Amino acid sequence: MKRFAALALVAAPVMLTGLVPAPVTAQAQSPQLAQVQQHLRAVGTMTASFTQTDRRGQTLNGQLFLKRPGKIRFQYGKNVPMLVVANGKSLTMVDYQVKQVQSWPIGNSPLSVLLNPNQDLARFAKVVPNTDPRVVLVEARDPRRPEFGRITMAFAKVASAPAGLMLQGWTMLDSQNNRTTVRLSGQRFNVAIADSQFRYVDPRKK
Repeated sequence: MKRFAALALVAAPVMLTGLVPAPVTAQAQSPQLAQVQQHLRAVGTMTASFTQTDRRGQTLNGQLFLKRPGKIRFQYGKNVPMLVVANGKSLTMVDYQVKQVQSWPIGNSPLSVLLNPNQDLARFAKVVPNTDPRVVLVEARDPRRPEFGRITMAFAKVASAPAGLMLQGWTMLDSQNNRTTVRLSGQRFNVAIADSQFRYVDPRKK
């Protein structure tokens, strides 16, 4: 079951339920999207604790390391022999229990919107207005590739955070409507992270 939860993080996008208010149908405002773009470009690195919930309701915890462009690591707790890591090119899930490694191009995952700060969000993302003025919701998807799913990111308005926003988490929803939600806490921005964090030990070579 833990393997499926980790795989959902790689392949399935979602919508943040419980973390943020339900979205309403009004159109997005470009100044908020521009603020999100500014935030993404202002954050070179980020660390945080995360709680991940998959479509079955299974919850996993761990530590997140992000380094733009293109690098991210989901380090699960000691009782979960899994790792999800992106090295700038590929997004990889490593299962140390069964000694299996699966990789995808970063661009095939909804997580790519978080990893490339130079993308023009206006081309594939929109603000989803909601009932809480303290929160900005942004939904991103590739309309030409619906099989990649969509991601809805939640940002809290925090004056001391980069560009006045703090990423609170995201929900990914895949083409089969499977939902995975990630909530962050203890966010730290622009701290030193070694590139070695985005490498892994290949269990097939042991």
